[in-house]
Amino acid sequence: MSQPLRGIIPPLVSPLRDRDSLDVAGLERLVEHLIQGGVSGLFVLGTTGEGPSLSYRLRRELVERACKQAAGRVPVLVGITDTAFTESVNLARFSADAGATHVVLAPPYYFPAAPPEMLEYVQDLVSEMPLPLFLYNMPGLTKVSFEIDLVRRALDMPGVCGVKDSSCDMIYFHRLLEVARQREDWSVLVGPEELTAEAVLLGGHGGINGGANLHPKLYVEMYQAAAAQDLKRTRELHAQVMQLAGAIYTVGRHKSAIIKGIKCGLSLLGICEDHMAEPFHRFRDAEREIIRERLVTLGLLR
Repeated sequence: MSQPLRGIIPPLVSPLRDRDSLDVAGLERLVEHLIQGGVSGLFVLGTTGEGPSLSYRLRRELVERACKQAAGRVPVLVGITDTAFTESVNLARFSADAGATHVVLAPPYYFPAAPPEMLEYVQDLVSEMPLPLFLYNMPGLTKVSFEIDLVRRALDMPGVCGVKDSSCDMIYFHRLLEVARQREDWSVLVGPEELTAEAVLLGGHGGINGGANLHPKLYVEMYQAAAAQDLKRTRELHAQVMQLAGAIYTVGRHKSAIIKGIKCGLSLLGICEDHMAEPFHRFRDAEREIIRERLVTLGLLR
């Protein structure tokens, strides 16, 4: 934990063959696709990976196989968010044994905890962690934020190594950066890819961006340009990221369309299957054809 994690760390989709079986060959191809694209790490069982919707057995298989395929070439982060404290601890320990390097925790998402309760929860959990832990601020899905005061208190917890913020609140993000400057080993990573260039230009350490599953090299180059403060190149690459997000994430009518679009695109690229964890289902033929056309326009598919 002497150096903060930096760069693009894609939240892997979870390649599925059906509701409870993994597309093993697809996962292997996906991991190679991302590492060859220059990413700085892999995040397994995040939002894009439909982590909370997978069985505990399948989560463990996915972690084990992803770590084996990565083979130490890049850090592997594992989402351990759960409504049960013990299950989060169990998955963290399993992940450490499998070869993961970090774990990622969003607030429990059923009973909303008050700030003092959330602080005690984090303190208790960190004491049980075998790996460095990222706090994952995702209030849109969990109903609870990691408030800045809690993040500030987390500076004194040696087991916490940073924050992933998916709040889309840039004022909050500025406050995170102020806090993180007090610890040289902390990373502040942003979730929404539409904000990643801006976040890195402001001093953020990188992005955990779903679209990087499809086009990792683009996101890596955008990060590198922003980290180098190359404003002209950053604007050019940011525009391409916005084009990809606008093309792929707007097919379909529901919030699940983002993950469906990424998975459908990966299927069309021949990387992995695109089954979704229920209650969701993959795109039907009409939406699939739209994604195909847009991948062609983006230059990702002939």
